[in-house]
Amino acid sequence: MNRIDMNPGGAGSAVTVRGLVKHYGETKALDGVDLDVREGTVLGVLGPNGAGKTTLVRCLSTLITPDAGSAVVAGYDVVRQPRQLRRVIGLTGQYAAVDEKLSGRENLYMIGRLLDLSRKEARSRADGLLERFSLTEAAKRPASTYSGGMRRRLDLAASMIGSPSVLYLDEPTTGLDPRTRNEVWSEVKRMVTDGVTVLLTTQYMEEAEQLASELTVIDRGKVIANGGIDELKAKVGGRTLRIRPADPLELSPLASALDDLGLTGLATSTVDAESGTVLVPILSDEQLTAVVGAVTARGITIGSIATELPSLDEVFLSITGQKASAPQDARPSELEEVAV
Repeated sequence: MNRIDMNPGGAGSAVTVRGLVKHYGETKALDGVDLDVREGTVLGVLGPNGAGKTTLVRCLSTLITPDAGSAVVAGYDVVRQPRQLRRVIGLTGQYAAVDEKLSGRENLYMIGRLLDLSRKEARSRADGLLERFSLTEAAKRPASTYSGGMRRRLDLAASMIGSPSVLYLDEPTTGLDPRTRNEVWSEVKRMVTDGVTVLLTTQYMEEAEQLASELTVIDRGKVIANGGIDELKAKVGGRTLRIRPADPLELSPLASALDDLGLTGLATSTVDAESGTVLVPILSDEQLTAVVGAVTARGITIGSIATELPSLDEVFLSITGQKASAPQDARPSELEEVAV
């Protein structure tokens, strides 16, 4: 079969999903999901445990068959062209899937051969990726001797052995320490610079802000919000003004001026002594204008003023009604293995 025209997702769409459905008995893991991922970008898929994130990845990587709907990835239909699709995608799951008895080089070589690379190509690609992921010195050691961070890097290298055009990262930094997480983030950014399209599922809000160009939030198998990070923050509403007086001695008078303003709905200001600023939540441009007017009327010179949108954690809580969580050590329960 030839590749499919992906115009339904718009020009430059690497992943186009329409009405995707997957049931496990009475559980609706996916209930009519629509999404698009533009070529050469990272789409962050957020959602609480059991939302359907991993089920979505499994459908798009041909590991399971959806019950209804359609999905086209890199020009191939996930149901009708699974063999062709597997040659152009990579997948890194929540837990590193490496053969612990094999060395790092043997793991990568084996996967290369399974992808029909020649012996020479498989060796070359393995050596290149070992160097890229800083694993050359450990290349001959069994993977069982690797640290958690090294196994995660080897797992990422394995997902890249076939030079995929689309890469799925299903909570790729679960259980990693901050330093190793930063290393993984740097490598993902480099992949995207090289033209790889990434679909990332995560519950780390910092990870989403670091990597994603756009976000899709799913809950109970349905898409409940999507858009750019700032766009979603703006939908939640509310901003915080951070005002710094030119004279540090004016910090307390500035806070008093704002508290005396008496605007309807204007919350009490907070002094951040460390940064020498006063923070005051506002709900409208009219309140912003009133705040600036009140400060200047008191004869207080403003050194700087900035508006801050809600954090991504606050956006997640507002949209889903749940706090973002990122369990470090516990494995998903049996139900989550099936339903997420």
